[in-house]
Amino acid sequence: MSRAKAAWPEETVKEGKEFFVSFAVANRFSLARFAYRRRDVAAAEAAHAHDHLERSLYETGRHGEHLADAVLGATDGIVTTFAVVAGAAGASLSSGIVLIMGFANLFADALSMAVGKYLGARSQQDFWREEREREIWEIEQIPEAEREEIRRHYRHKGFEGDLLEQIVGTITSDKQRWLDEMMREELGIREEKAAPLASGLVTFAAFSAAGLLPLLSYAAAFFNPSFLPNAFPISIALTAVALFGVGTARCVITRRPWWRSGLEILGLGGVAAACAFAVGHFLRGFAG
Repeated sequence: MSRAKAAWPEETVKEGKEFFVSFAVANRFSLARFAYRRRDVAAAEAAHAHDHLERSLYETGRHGEHLADAVLGATDGIVTTFAVVAGAAGASLSSGIVLIMGFANLFADALSMAVGKYLGARSQQDFWREEREREIWEIEQIPEAEREEIRRHYRHKGFEGDLLEQIVGTITSDKQRWLDEMMREELGIREEKAAPLASGLVTFAAFSAAGLLPLLSYAAAFFNPSFLPNAFPISIALTAVALFGVGTARCVITRRPWWRSGLEILGLGGVAAACAFAVGHFLRGFAG
């Protein structure tokens, strides 16, 4: 905390803290992360204030799941499409062939990735729902065995005697609380909140939009053949800017420095492109 902030009147600090908690962050998890990154004790205390905790009882801390889908889709779209472009450039193929290969790869991979995201999220939801139904049945049919599981779990946490029995009684006195406890503590699974269809659509859109960038210069060369010698260098430049941009967006999720995140994605994408270019060049020479 700075000296200037330490010298503020306590009332001013409190009012500023309350304003920050109410308006500057989406939820207490955002504020807690903000406080940790800056080692700000006052902001950390604000994240754990009673009113703020009450408002966030149902927050999961995963409000950025679609941002993660977008970043993953965009990164994969850029890298895989540019790998095709680099391989085709290494083989000195025409702009028309590059576009055919590029667009075929772009939309096939985008659809495949979107379907994979959808099925993954849907499968997780189905699994959670099936396990929940099983726990409901067990609570209704063998309640004493289920109570013993709660008792054993909290005994392993160090609770004994009357306190242990009070905890078990409190949990099992409410069926919903009992069920939630079994799902979290026994099975270790939580409900998948992300909408499977939305997750798949976001992934598809991000993959397709970002994956178009490496193909733009070859589309221009297709209509203007004199542009072909410049198509690959421009594609490299567009891809590099896009990769760095997507990498910086990752810092919202990973909380790493934006420049480091951007350079990491740029470097990995560059390695993939270099490999694709080398393979294309090799096969061109091998084919004679």
